[in-house]
Amino acid sequence: MSIKAFELVPAIERFQLMSERALTKIVCIESCGKNIYIGTDDCFVVHYLMEEQTNQQTGKMTFTSQKIGHKYLGVKKPVLELKSASALNRLMILCDSTLSMMNMMDLEPVVGGAKIRAVTSFCVNAQPLNNSPFSVEICVALKRKSLQVYLITEDRIQLMKDISTSSPPISMALTGEHLCFATSDLYSIINIQTSQTQELFTFDESLKPTVTNISRGEFLLSAPSALGMFAMANGMSQRPPLRWSDNLLSVAYYHPYVLALNDEFVTIHSVLDQQQKQSLPFKGGCHLGHFDGRLFVASGRDVYALVPVPVQKQLQNLLSLQRVHEALDLARSALKTGALPTAAFQRIQLQVGFIEFAAQNFEEARQLFLSASLDVRELISLYPNMLPPTCPFTRQIPPLHDMADIVQVAQKDHSKICIFQEFLLEYLKEIDASSKNIPHKQEVHSALLKLYAELNPAALPAFIQSDRLCHSPDCIEHLKKHGCHHAIALLHCVHGDNTHALKIWTQIVDGELQDDSFPGFNFIVDFITKLKNETVVWENIDWLLEQDESMAVQVLISNQSSKSADKFHVDGLLERLSGYPIAMKSYLEFLVLEKELPVERFHTHLSVLYLDDVLQLMNSPTPNAAQIESARKKLQHLLQMSNLYRVQLILGKVKQTELYTECAILYAKLEEHDKALRLLVHKVKDYKTAEMYCLVNSSADDLALRGRLFHLLLSLYLDSNHERHESLVGPAIDLLNRNRHYFNTAKVLEMIPDNWSVGLLSHFLTSSIRQHLHQSRTVHLHRMLSRTHHLQLKSDNIRLDSAYITLKDDVLCSVCGRDFTDPSFARYPNGVIAHISCITSKHVCPVTGKLFGTAPTSSPSNQHSPSGDSR
Repeated sequence: MSIKAFELVPAIERFQLMSERALTKIVCIESCGKNIYIGTDDCFVVHYLMEEQTNQQTGKMTFTSQKIGHKYLGVKKPVLELKSASALNRLMILCDSTLSMMNMMDLEPVVGGAKIRAVTSFCVNAQPLNNSPFSVEICVALKRKSLQVYLITEDRIQLMKDISTSSPPISMALTGEHLCFATSDLYSIINIQTSQTQELFTFDESLKPTVTNISRGEFLLSAPSALGMFAMANGMSQRPPLRWSDNLLSVAYYHPYVLALNDEFVTIHSVLDQQQKQSLPFKGGCHLGHFDGRLFVASGRDVYALVPVPVQKQLQNLLSLQRVHEALDLARSALKTGALPTAAFQRIQLQVGFIEFAAQNFEEARQLFLSASLDVRELISLYPNMLPPTCPFTRQIPPLHDMADIVQVAQKDHSKICIFQEFLLEYLKEIDASSKNIPHKQEVHSALLKLYAELNPAALPAFIQSDRLCHSPDCIEHLKKHGCHHAIALLHCVHGDNTHALKIWTQIVDGELQDDSFPGFNFIVDFITKLKNETVVWENIDWLLEQDESMAVQVLISNQSSKSADKFHVDGLLERLSGYPIAMKSYLEFLVLEKELPVERFHTHLSVLYLDDVLQLMNSPTPNAAQIESARKKLQHLLQMSNLYRVQLILGKVKQTELYTECAILYAKLEEHDKALRLLVHKVKDYKTAEMYCLVNSSADDLALRGRLFHLLLSLYLDSNHERHESLVGPAIDLLNRNRHYFNTAKVLEMIPDNWSVGLLSHFLTSSIRQHLHQSRTVHLHRMLSRTHHLQLKSDNIRLDSAYITLKDDVLCSVCGRDFTDPSFARYPNGVIAHISCITSKHVCPVTGKLFGTAPTSSPSNQHSPSGDSR
């Protein structure tokens, strides 16, 4: 497929060329500014002045030319090459193997201008090594197998380099220090500064070699099999070859196109993808050249300008043909050269992006949209009802695409529409995550909300709760349409309307609204619990109690745990909970067991509720032992732990049942230990519990009470009047053996029956004797140690009383530094002497802070100096 990259526009028509000499033919041309020079086959150089004009209506370019003059060189040979040097006002002419120079304006030979003879070809350095603007570097190929580099100035021609070759060069191009040239069968590249030569490839003599400069150090060469080979200065090629037609006559490069002339066509190829883009019929062509940004092609009689089609027009043509990759390559190339502004390049990217989008090439579209900073509303507008009604957006003019919406693109295919929606969802998520300050945030969030509602309702809660800007009637209506009532409630909640949110949630739980994404009743409970709002709790507590008493009371508890009980009017709340027994019990448990409120009626009420639960389970037609045991454990724990309930009231209820353990606990509260232990021993028959009763109901500091309880328990075991007294011998022996240190041995011996053998009590008696012996020996040892310590203290006291200290006139107080005026002073074991009034502790040195023991040996001594030394 071809595109229109260039237009052929007549520049000089045949009747203007040499009307007086109709047989004259064009051989070569040169252009410099508005001047065009034509070399003919009969040794003429013709000078034309050309003006170009652009039609403002059609945009077409036209040329008008005026002949200024001509010059006959007088050798009757064709003029082979023309090159201009505008800075020097020189025109270089190759004719009859002689390189000469003329004045550009009047075509007169330069006075004193030297000529170079035996020349086969020459070229101008496109990127001269000499930085002077008033000089030109040329390379000349000579018949004697050599290349010469000259520096031409206004007044002289200076030979800079002479390089020998294996064969006479035919064609060449010079850029910088690199010269690429062709002989009759070989292409080579030579460095004119180092003379280092790199051979490229050979060809047969039937090929006409051409060398075209592409960029610094890169050349395009005509090769066998109608190929155009790219070659770098190092001999490598970085681009695939071009394929062009046979009979190649001339080549020119106009970025990014290569123009090739043969005897019938001018073909245009792109160096970006090495493909032919255009073919222009042009018969009889003889010369094609690129002159300072303009292209001219000549036949034997006419000169035409190859006017490039504007880049943007080329791009639009490519886009209209859906050749997006070629369009992008061309746009990137034009951007690098400055032929395409950045804004225009981004527009091309967006146009390509929408073409890829319509073709469902979503990854390519995504990259292009992001790279070109697409106004996201342009994309959202393709999706019906996705933009908020209040959004003032209108699509770009001229439009970036010709799509009405995705329904039209997908041809109403629902599965395809879903694919387009999934792309938009992922694209908007990426945009939203890229920055906190994205443009058009409201439109993005609204579209995301609607897409989630249609494609992934489960993701709506997390999206809404991240504080998105999508609380609009349009969004709410869209959510209603798709049954996302839970999401609507979350929207109200995020924006502070908790009452409306709770109303929707309660309607979902009650079945008035349907929404499978709603987490359930527990969600409402958690929400109200975390809200910590007394008003909301009171507004919804009745509904919560009807749904689940346990969960409802947890709401009350969680809101009260951080506040005082009075704040929530406990009495009023208990009255409100009177119709909900489960809630009542749970709330009383919170008040009594967690808050530990010292209120008698709360403890009594909870005890009665626990007792009712136990009795209800026991009287059930199918009693469950595990449930009964669990309920009794709770009751027993409360009765044992609390001292605030009305014991007589509870005892009156319990005595009418078989709850003997509970009754024993209540007797213990009344300190009626005999009744309590009697129930545990004779009714419950739990001897370990009876033993534990003695420990629990007496403190470790009150051993006398503990001993009395154990003796009371032993007396119950040994009561001969009880019908089961023989079965209690074992528990009595175990009680004595495990708790012997709480018993008085003499009293025990008085209590035990006469018929018990010594062997039965051997363990108790042995342990008791050992304990008494140990205690006796310990007391004796303690008495001896105390006596020794007393004697040691007495000895130390005598030694200290017998010692004396001489206090001389020059001795000063170690604390205040003053003289001693009173014979009384203090002396510490480390030798520090101080006034009695200066010391703060007998056991701490006031100077060093050293701590001495509290014994008399470590305390400071109060001394009186001998009379002979006192002051």
